[in-house]
Amino acid sequence: MRMSMEREKVRFPSGGTECAAWHYPGTNGACVVMAAGGGVTKEPGTDRFATRFHAAGFSVLAFDYRRLGESGGAPRQILNIREQLADWRAAIACAAALPEVDPARVAAWGFSASGGHIFEVAASAPQLTAAIAQTPLADGPVASRRAMTYQTPWGMLRLTVRGLLDAAGGLVGRRPLLMPLAGPPGTVAVLTTPDGNDGDRALNPGNRYPQWRQEVAARTALSLSFYRPGRQAAKARCPLLVVVCDQDRSALPGPAVAAARRAPQAEVVHLPGGHYAPFMDAHEPAIEAELAFLQRHLVDEAPAGDGVAATADPSVRSRS
Repeated sequence: MRMSMEREKVRFPSGGTECAAWHYPGTNGACVVMAAGGGVTKEPGTDRFATRFHAAGFSVLAFDYRRLGESGGAPRQILNIREQLADWRAAIACAAALPEVDPARVAAWGFSASGGHIFEVAASAPQLTAAIAQTPLADGPVASRRAMTYQTPWGMLRLTVRGLLDAAGGLVGRRPLLMPLAGPPGTVAVLTTPDGNDGDRALNPGNRYPQWRQEVAARTALSLSFYRPGRQAAKARCPLLVVVCDQDRSALPGPAVAAARRAPQAEVVHLPGGHYAPFMDAHEPAIEAELAFLQRHLVDEAPAGDGVAATADPSVRSRS
């Protein structure tokens, strides 16, 4: 497979465990750190964009959060916001230490729940040069209220009860109660929105990634429903690109656009379609806008750094 010749597996420490990542060595000295949406692992969630960024000369570090995919951490399939933000900080430090990367030219990219994290990361990581939030979950309470219109009362009750039982069980060390990432209205799933059910078709066509577990702990839905990362946009320290889809019924474009308006240096790109349109019909305009943004801020206008690091961080270990 050609892709295997262009990337290598690396691991970096975070929170007492290790996160796994694909490292695509680039040629222009700049690096894009990438993470997929809630419960989505690095391959289905980043491959399609990472290969295009790499083809344009950028290094890429696409990682799995702890407890997901090939990363360490137990129990599995838990999305913990605090932990994931710490994983972002560790991933950015890993990227800055890669041998071909200028640490003054590092960007962050995320979509959906990870797109929401981008607002927090851009506000708290001074070493970032740029950041891209694609169809981000900017306001969990607003998105949750809209999602309720695509759920039955019985389904909402079952979802809430399962989430509370899972959260309570976690306090006493019980195994997570899992539920699917998406499902039709009336089922217990994180997303029952019309475009939420496009996830498998958009990210996993032909079951290309059979090892991707499309389920997470039920407590996840509760934590994301209270998450409001868009509030941190005003503190963003770097240029920010926010890509929204005007028919997004899962993360909603309105809160993301409002967050971008509060950011000191933000651009908004509107695309047609639902939540996963950048992986489907709107892929080309999405990738073109993102590449132009990265080129402008990481290559053409990037501040001069201290030069490319001579050696990689010894904590970053290659894996075959």
